[in-house]
Amino acid sequence: MDPVIAVLLGAVALVALVKAVRIVPPERQDVVERLGKYERTLNPGLNLLVPFIDAVRTKVDMREQVVSFPPQPVITSDDRVVSIGTVLSYRVVDPARATYEVSNVLQTIEQLTVLTLRNVVGSLDLERALTSREEVNQHLSGVLDQTTGRWGITVTRVEITAIEPSPTHPGRGGEADARRR
Repeated sequence: MDPVIAVLLGAVALVALVKAVRIVPPERQDVVERLGKYERTLNPGLNLLVPFIDAVRTKVDMREQVVSFPPQPVITSDDRVVSIGTVLSYRVVDPARATYEVSNVLQTIEQLTVLTLRNVVGSLDLERALTSREEVNQHLSGVLDQTTGRWGITVTRVEITAIEPSPTHPGRGGEADARRR
């Protein structure tokens, strides 16, 4: 056999071997596709793939994630604007569903949090919104966990970090509305 061909075959075999072996760290699981279709999820440790056929689609961190969302303006039932900041903790429990059920996990959770906050706090008057933080946290956590569960994610904790009435916007109409009163 020609030495050049032997070197090329050896290089191809080495590349195939490198592509076939996947070491997944303990805090992660990898989602594998075979020819573009979901095949399996790799657990931590040594795993074998079919070279050039299998590909890792995503590497999913299985540790609990903590995200802080910027304060959002919310209108209470008595037409007062409050600014509410939240911190959320979540964990991926099913990497395949978290990969395929929702396109951007963090952005979707943030939008769902804002929407739920507006629904919950919008049904309360200003005084109750300021004093019912734990009740709002529990309701928010329940709604988020129920919805995100379908995506392979569990919400472990939701905390409202601040509820601050807006000094410049007494109601929906703003200062012009306040001058007419």
